[in-house]
Amino acid sequence: MSVVGKQLNPVQQSSSGAAASASSSSSSSVSGTATSGSGGEANGGSSTGLAAAASSSVGGEGCAGPGDSKRSSEPSSVTPEDVLHLTKITDDYLCSANANVFEIDFTRFKIRDLESGAVLFEIAKPPSEQFPDGLSVEETMLAAAEELTLEDTADPNAGRYVRYQFTPAFLNLKTVGATVEFTVGSQPVNNFRMIERHFFRDRLLKTFDFEFGYCFPYSKNTCEHIYEFPNLPPDLVAEMISSPFETRSDSFYFVENRLVMHNKADYAYDGGIIV
Repeated sequence: MSVVGKQLNPVQQSSSGAAASASSSSSSSVSGTATSGSGGEANGGSSTGLAAAASSSVGGEGCAGPGDSKRSSEPSSVTPEDVLHLTKITDDYLCSANANVFEIDFTRFKIRDLESGAVLFEIAKPPSEQFPDGLSVEETMLAAAEELTLEDTADPNAGRYVRYQFTPAFLNLKTVGATVEFTVGSQPVNNFRMIERHFFRDRLLKTFDFEFGYCFPYSKNTCEHIYEFPNLPPDLVAEMISSPFETRSDSFYFVENRLVMHNKADYAYDGGIIV
């Protein structure tokens, strides 16, 4: 059995960069590729959670809706309780691109099937895009800004939305470990929390709620969260496979209960099916 996942519709993004890896400790082989895209409580349950974590990791720096570039660089007033009560995918981003005042930067993300030991995929920012040798933070940011074109800056949501395509076998995964590496800026980060909400159309599939805890200023942090997926009803699985990109997710990141980042993703599970 082969479980294949890939991220579609790549766009330019300063925090992009991807690498794929695969391994197997059983008869199953699991592989995937990923590039940057243009963008709990269960009610059924879904194995889409691990992919959304990828979309909200490497390359996810803050969030923005149309025209948000001039908003104040303050965390949003949106609370965890607010997003936990949402009944559908949000129509827009719930915080500004400038809300990430803690300079949280996701640099690597890896997911693995805990049952087989297979690495599903791994993505990372190239070292040259983190802090190139010999350049200060200010020089690195200036160099990155000089590389941007008008086309790059036209869409404030670029890099906050990701589109994935997987094979149907992806929906059979049971337990997955998601390892994320990230850095923080000059301020300490208290009570760093991620809430992911996954919907098929307007049906809530799963809520994942993870705590990262405290992060020291200028620190690099690594943690692994375990995603456990209940079995999906066969009729729901069939409907999700036959309805590509109608499975969607919102990923919300909070510091001290204030929203500082918001990313989105959608998914198809018809990869490898010949029509």
